[in-house]
Amino acid sequence: MTIPVHPETDRRIDDLLARFPQKGSALLPALYLIQEERGWVSEESMEYVAGKIGLSPAFVSGVVSFYTMFHRRPVGRHHIQICRTLPCALRGADSLMAHARSRLGIRDGETRADGRYSLVSVECLGACDRAPFLQINDREHGPVDPAGLDDILRRLE
Repeated sequence: MTIPVHPETDRRIDDLLARFPQKGSALLPALYLIQEERGWVSEESMEYVAGKIGLSPAFVSGVVSFYTMFHRRPVGRHHIQICRTLPCALRGADSLMAHARSRLGIRDGETRADGRYSLVSVECLGACDRAPFLQINDREHGPVDPAGLDDILRRLE
């Protein structure tokens, strides 16, 4: 079987497995290592991790789909996630998403052709007190209105 990760990533996953008394505890860090290497977590990579850790591929896939920090397909250099749950929705997340779609020229779930931006609505980013809230890569922003999003995008360019 071909290893779907770089040998160094495989070694680091083995190191994780040696550190945890319960192999399953290494799942999230192992997925982070794969995403760090590739920028996303493929089905093949999920199956590989499942085999190494002794979990079902369906369980690993469920974990990856549950957490917004894992990407199931390649994303743009600036991955924009806009929270759509009730507190953010009540404070303007829908208009913020509409503005982002218009400004970037892409729809929810898409990546721009130049690979610079991807845009996705997510269920919760855990920042209800700063609604409407968004995250770009690992940086948090909130509350954000359309003008604030324009300022953020100008800084990214």
